[in-house]
Amino acid sequence: MTGDTTMEAQMLRDIIKQSVREVLREERLSLFLALIPLVSDKEIHEIEAKFATPSQYAPEEFIDMTDWIKS
Repeated sequence: MTGDTTMEAQMLRDIIKQSVREVLREERLSLFLALIPLVSDKEIHEIEAKFATPSQYAPEEFIDMTDWIKS
């Protein structure tokens, strides 16, 4: 292979790799959303009555789970 052909092949691999990452990220998000159960208004009111609303909790009672789903 010549230098240009090698560079083109590497660029193609990089493009394919990035495309696969994007598709996997989208599919993971779709799966994540599909696994979240639907909740009726009645159920939401029951949950709020039992556990209160997030605004009624102190900030230190929360755990930041953002890093769990980033990668």
